Amino acid sequence: MTDFIDALGDIFGSPTMYGSAIRLGAFLAFAALGELVAEKAGTINISVEGSLLAGAFTGAIGYDLTGSTWLGLVAGMLGGLLIAVVQGNMSHRLTADQFVVGLTANVLVLGLAGFLNASISPAAARAGVFEIPLLSELPLLGPALFGQTWPTYLVYPLIPLTWWLLYRTRWGLEVRAVGENPQAADVSGIDVNRRRRQAIEYGGLLAGLGGAFLVLGQVGSFEVTSIGGRGFIAIAAVYFGGWRLGGTVLGCMVFGMADAFRLAVPVLGYKVNAQLLAALPYVLTLTVMVIITKQFRQPAALSQPFVRGLR
Repeated sequence: MTDFIDALGDIFGSPTMYGSAIRLGAFLAFAALGELVAEKAGTINISVEGSLLAGAFTGAIGYDLTGSTWLGLVAGMLGGLLIAVVQGNMSHRLTADQFVVGLTANVLVLGLAGFLNASISPAAARAGVFEIPLLSELPLLGPALFGQTWPTYLVYPLIPLTWWLLYRTRWGLEVRAVGENPQAADVSGIDVNRRRRQAIEYGGLLAGLGGAFLVLGQVGSFEVTSIGGRGFIAIAAVYFGGWRLGGTVLGCMVFGMADAFRLAVPVLGYKVNAQLLAALPYVLTLTVMVIITKQFRQPAALSQPFVRGLR
């Protein structure tokens, strides 16, 4: 028992693990912030996994063509947006089942990315580390929060930006209205499905940015398997947070910590079954879905399609 406690002390006292947790949590936060907006509008954007992968691939291509990390990130955003446009139009213009559309988009992007990567093999590189003076010297969490590659810092302003969009703009008010009572919103003159498409597209932009961040801000190369189901974990983070911004960010950090724990254990020399460690974030996701989601009220019209004149 003493050895077990000592091992936990080594792992959770390691600054390296906190650095990994912030990077992995930031990656999830890019996608989860957009997913929160989409779900506030009453739609579940299942294709967030595909947007992440499309963003990672187009981000690598953008960097390969230009040699610019900034342009690579922009290309990633456009890649994620493209998948979101397909999801939004098929779900809320053609009224196809949003779950089926999302799952199909994910499989399609996986296949296309695999095929194109084998043909193109875009070269990418990891952005440089930028340490914020003084703050990065704080003990334990200082290097983790303020000593990262510079694309990591993009997630910091996105959190207040998403809050401002959702709670301090007319657009955000209408997004929340169509997620709670689309019939009433329609009567008041709001184009319900248009707002829902816009919310999904915002999510696609951020997920695409997250995918490009993974390639250019963390790994430095593109692999088809690099997303590894984390788009679904980002969706779970929104549930974890009870459809609240602060809770969603906290959920991303918790899942990021679980992923970092998985990576830190073998690095520190502890031998734990690799498959068991790999399953840890997903076990945590399922546990959260069972326990946490019953504690909060989801948007009333979540996942319900809207057709004018029908209830």
